[in-house]
Amino acid sequence: MERIPILRLGDYLIVTIQVDMHDRLAITLQDDLTERIVKESAKGVLIDISALDVVDSFIGRMISNTAAMAMVLDAQTVVVGMQPSVVRTALNIEKGMALLKQRQPR
Repeated sequence: MERIPILRLGDYLIVTIQVDMHDRLAITLQDDLTERIVKESAKGVLIDISALDVVDSFIGRMISNTAAMAMVLDAQTVVVGMQPSVVRTALNIEKGMALLKQRQPR
């Protein structure tokens, strides 16, 4: 079975995804990573997706779910390689609408 390596650097785990992600691989990574966080009492996780050409909605959701699971296990997560301009976020609908209005040409 194909697996993505998880490296340890001090209290942190580093995952560099350098292969095309498919659904089964993403689920395996999520399971492996949460297991390693518990086993090694990791305080943080760095997930590098800069080598990926495309992050589809399922892979994005799996990364988000993995980060949420890590937080429950007392480990912070940082995702590297996603341009901030790809997705804009807001705290609520009102602030989201304000962001949209800011982006409108005058």
